[in-house]
Amino acid sequence: MKRKKVVKKAVRILRISKFILFYFLIFLSFAIIFGTNWAIDNADIANFEQVLLTLNSSVSTASSELILSFITSTILTSIVITIIIYLISRLFKNLEVFIKIKVRKKVFKINFYMITDFIILVILISYSLLYLLNSLQILEYINNNRIDSNFFEEVYVDPRNVELEFPKKKRNLIYIFLESMESTYSDKSNGGAYEINYIPQLTKLANDKNNINFSNNSLVGGAYMTYNTSWTMAGIVAHTAGIPLKTVFNQDDQSTYNNGLSLKGAYSIGDILNKEGYRQYIMVGSDLTFGGRRVYLKKHGNYTVFDYHTAKRDRIIDDDYYVFWGYEDKKLFSYAKKELKEISKSDEPFNFTMLTVDTHFPDGYRDKSCKTEYDDSYLSAIACSDKKLGEFIDWLKKQDFYKDTTIILAGDHLSMNTYSFENIDSNYKRSVYNVYINSAIDTTCNKNREFTTLDYYPTTLASLGVKIKGEKLGLGTNLFSCKETLTEEYGNDYIDKKLKENSPYYNKCIARECKKDK
Repeated sequence: MKRKKVVKKAVRILRISKFILFYFLIFLSFAIIFGTNWAIDNADIANFEQVLLTLNSSVSTASSELILSFITSTILTSIVITIIIYLISRLFKNLEVFIKIKVRKKVFKINFYMITDFIILVILISYSLLYLLNSLQILEYINNNRIDSNFFEEVYVDPRNVELEFPKKKRNLIYIFLESMESTYSDKSNGGAYEINYIPQLTKLANDKNNINFSNNSLVGGAYMTYNTSWTMAGIVAHTAGIPLKTVFNQDDQSTYNNGLSLKGAYSIGDILNKEGYRQYIMVGSDLTFGGRRVYLKKHGNYTVFDYHTAKRDRIIDDDYYVFWGYEDKKLFSYAKKELKEISKSDEPFNFTMLTVDTHFPDGYRDKSCKTEYDDSYLSAIACSDKKLGEFIDWLKKQDFYKDTTIILAGDHLSMNTYSFENIDSNYKRSVYNVYINSAIDTTCNKNREFTTLDYYPTTLASLGVKIKGEKLGLGTNLFSCKETLTEEYGNDYIDKKLKENSPYYNKCIARECKKDK
């Protein structure tokens, strides 16, 4: 009797396990499909390497709306569909339909619906995996990493080995990363893609003869993106170090991901200005830890941090305040004004870097002062941000420190929003916005250029009056110099192709500190 009970119990456990496994695989298949769709539609995921980089960095402080969107559209939707499939399956299982299969002299009776369940499961799993592999270019990523390329080593200019001559009186730098800001938002008569100009203030600044807008056309334009520079952390690395952000595996304790992103072998504008005695600050409207930003900026320049947590400490916001990614740009600009007044009292030069947030995908954020001018909520957020930026620049120009300060406004990357670009001309080349205000030097080579955000690195230093021997740093070229950029020399498609390949030099000398041969 005991043996029969044990057998019955084992059979029961086996059936329950099979049941759980079957419906878990159903759920997992749908979660893969919907999750992949969500990543493409909401995050503009371009390749599998971007997925790996995102998963390996700190993302716990992402926007609550973004996390809720993922849970709703992926997890909850998959659960609901799985439950529906279970209920339908229960209805059919009450019908006894058997298939008889004769093998030699033995006849086997198999429940028809058990076979169809198995077939459906196999098809669903196969489709979800193929969809994942194809949509996120996983096989392409694997194949590219089997190719060792020396392209990076050939074209990379190590900033440590470049002679830099700063002016006797060093200029201050205010560098504002504009979340997802494109020249695309301007109207067609100014080089944009729309009938309406959603960024009149930024367009005015770009057209001002006292300012400089580097453009991919003859009007207001900007930079292209190259491989793995298309999200905020990668954009920051591109702008400040002139390199893309790549995955590195099989590293020792000097790994790329050691409590976040460090890129120990990179040498950024933060490193250069720190060495030159600049006081450096970073201000964001979110938790700076997100995406590895804190580790990178602390490692490269030892920036003083103003973020969501310091805003609470400094009573810019209440302890329980939280909107969008932390706090909105209206409060960010107020915070910046307060700190800049104090920072500017010192005789030492400063680098004050900011990152706006209200124009983040999918829909942006509009505070109570924003008007609902357009049917498109994202473009309405763009328009409201433009107005606030214009007001902030007007304030900066009235400050005593302005005469000794270069101000740079630059989109961190192209927007990850998808629906707002559906009706623009398919041949239009979207570009990342930039304008250099109160630059120490001028140029006649700022229009009809082919360049990427990697070129902003040496160009920023040049705008401070720094003379750069050879005019190149990292993978970037000083745009003021009129010297040919890598994009103009090789073409962006070729550069992307080579940067996708595995770079032993990047792995050894960028992701970690390069050990020189003795």
